Amino acid sequence: MSFLKKFFQNIIHDRNPDDDQIKVKGKLTPVFYGTVAPYPNFNATKDAEVLKSAIESKGVDEDVIISVLVKRNNEQRQKIKAVFEASTGQPLNKALKSALRSDLEDICLALLMPPAHFDAYLMRDATKRLGTDEDVLVEVLATRSNEEIRELTRAFKEDYGEDLEEIIKDETRGDFTTALLGMLKANKDESTDVDMAMAKKDAETLFEAGENTKGVNISAFLDILTKRSAPQLSKTFQMYTCVSDMTLPKALDMELRGDIEDCLIDIVKCAWSTPAFFAEKLHRAMRRHGTCEDTLIRVLVSRSEVDMKKILNEYRAMYDSTLQEDILKDTKHHFEKILIGLCGPH
Repeated sequence: MSFLKKFFQNIIHDRNPDDDQIKVKGKLTPVFYGTVAPYPNFNATKDAEVLKSAIESKGVDEDVIISVLVKRNNEQRQKIKAVFEASTGQPLNKALKSALRSDLEDICLALLMPPAHFDAYLMRDATKRLGTDEDVLVEVLATRSNEEIRELTRAFKEDYGEDLEEIIKDETRGDFTTALLGMLKANKDESTDVDMAMAKKDAETLFEAGENTKGVNISAFLDILTKRSAPQLSKTFQMYTCVSDMTLPKALDMELRGDIEDCLIDIVKCAWSTPAFFAEKLHRAMRRHGTCEDTLIRVLVSRSEVDMKKILNEYRAMYDSTLQEDILKDTKHHFEKILIGLCGPH
């Protein structure tokens, strides 16, 4: 329970959703909260030549490779890949795979994947390793938009020749499978409007389905948590405290066990604050005995053009230290340098 209490007490509250939009030429435009932006004066041909020289230099110039990859956004990296292969006859990812090793190799190859294909890779890896990585499955599906989920489903089929839905059915069981398939449908409401009457009704439904009944009506939880928008769910969680003497996460923690408990709690966390959810992921990846490099790679690569600035702010607020400070303590050499680069200037 303590980690749940800390999570919900320490995250930054009182956000104004209007802060996520600014007016550009009279039109509301989303604010960019990424740390990797398009590189000005971009020249794919020049970058491809620089990477070729770095790869072929005696001993491999990792610093140059890192400098190019972390300062170009994903769209620009795709153009560099195309030019590199056209000019050398070799795919850039294969060239880097031969030149680099260990965690630096893994993160550089991840940066070269288009977002949907990286997500597809994460889902494949999570279901094909020895023992399914349930946390990664939930993380990806709970934090991507409907369109991003549809794109990753198409990429999964294209890259691996299989339907992700069938893989999930084969590799998971019970209510957890139902929850994953519910998110995979990609039909969550993405409106920013909040229906107060619905929030009150949903809070009562969740109370009746959990605390106020013998056993737990999982289907009621899944129907609400996998379909409502994040702002709507946040209001529902607030309403829940009016019908119960405990918060919804605490109720879930008491009433459920196993994969489905972890899944629903993560959905609640993401709805409340996706940046805080990822800040906690990063912190836990470094606080344990031995750093979880896979988590650092997965989060920093996938969020560097989405909301990494928000994650950095949440991290500092929740743990009284910066993400960069903890990366410097827990990682070394070129892997440390590329992670710091993805955090942006500081």
